[in-house]
Amino acid sequence: MARFHPLSVTAVDRLTDDSVALTLTVPPELREEYRHAPGQHLTLRRVVDGIDVRRTYSICSPAPHPDGEGPRTLRVGVRLVEGGAFSTYAFKKINVGDELEVMTPAGRFTLQPAPGLYAAVVGGSGVTPVLSVAATLLAREPAARFCLIRGDRTTASTMFLEEVADLKDRYPQRFQLVTVLSREEQQAGLPSGRLDEERLTHLLPALLPVPDVAGWFLCGPYGLVQGTERALHGLGVDRSRIHQEIFHVAAGSGAEPVAAAPAHSTVTIRLDGRGGTWPVQDGETLLETVLRNRPDAPYACKGGVCGTCRAFLVTGEVRMDRNFALEPEETEAGYVLACQSHPATEAVELDFDR
Repeated sequence: MARFHPLSVTAVDRLTDDSVALTLTVPPELREEYRHAPGQHLTLRRVVDGIDVRRTYSICSPAPHPDGEGPRTLRVGVRLVEGGAFSTYAFKKINVGDELEVMTPAGRFTLQPAPGLYAAVVGGSGVTPVLSVAATLLAREPAARFCLIRGDRTTASTMFLEEVADLKDRYPQRFQLVTVLSREEQQAGLPSGRLDEERLTHLLPALLPVPDVAGWFLCGPYGLVQGTERALHGLGVDRSRIHQEIFHVAAGSGAEPVAAAPAHSTVTIRLDGRGGTWPVQDGETLLETVLRNRPDAPYACKGGVCGTCRAFLVTGEVRMDRNFALEPEETEAGYVLACQSHPATEAVELDFDR
C-alpha cells in the first residue's frame, strides 16, 4: 500500500534555468519502504488553499542493491511548468531543511539489470528515470551496454548534463550517448532538428543493431514517445521490448468518448485490506467516487499518465477515457486506471491491493 511520509530536503541543485534536482533524506526506519527499482517515481504532495495538490517526479538516483539496505537518499528532477502549482513551488520556494510529503515509490517503467544491449530515446526531462535505469544497469551488470539518445532544445536547457557525462567517463565502452538539439547547432555530432518518426526510422539502424536491443525505454512528451514507438514498429521491433512513460500529454490527446454510465451504478472496492460500496454520481470517475469515501486511495496525476491509481477490475465493466500508463498486457489481465474509468455496468468492483 502506497503511503506518504515527511522527508527532509537536504539539497536543492539548480540544473538549468528552469529545472532543479531535489535530494531527500530517508530515515533508517523508512528505508525499506522507499526501496525502489530503477525507473520508478515519487509523488510529492502539498495543500494549496485547502486543495490537495500532487505531482509525480521520477527518481534519478541509482536504485539500491537488492541485497543491501534501502536508500539513504532519493533524488528527483523537477522541471518548471508554466502555471504549474507544484513545479513553481518546487523551483522557487523549496529550501534545504524543508519537509515534503512524499509517497513511497511506484511505477512500472523499470528494468531489472541483466546482460544485453538496452537503448532509450528521451526528450527533455524524460531523461530523469532513464538516468536511474542506465546507472543501475551499468553498475550491477558488467555484460550490459546502454545507448541513450536524447533530444533537447539547447545545451543550456539540457538536464543532468554532468551526471550523463559521468556515466560516459565511467563506462566508455558500454555507454553510448547521442544528443540531438532542436534549436541549436552542435560543432560535432548530428544536425539540429526534432526527433520524429521519419528521422528515427533512419537514425536508429545507423546507431545500433536494432534487432539486438533487449529493451527500448521511451520517455518524454507524448509526440516523441508515440513517434518513436511507430518508428520501432516499422523497424520490426516486437511490442514486448518497448517500454514507455509519458511526461506530458496535451489536453484531449488520446481521449476516447465515454458513453453515459448506467443509472444507479455502484462501485465496490478493496483498499488496504478494507472494503466498501458506494453509489457513483453522474459524470464521476471511479476514483472520484472512491475518494469521497476513502481519501487514502492512491492517486497522483489524475490524467491517465502515472499509473498510481491502477486497480484490478474484479467484476463488472468500465470504460476508460484514456490510458498512457498501463501496458497492453496489464489491461488484458484486468487492470484499469481508476482516475479514467467510468462504470459501464450497474455494479463494478475494484481491488487496489492486487
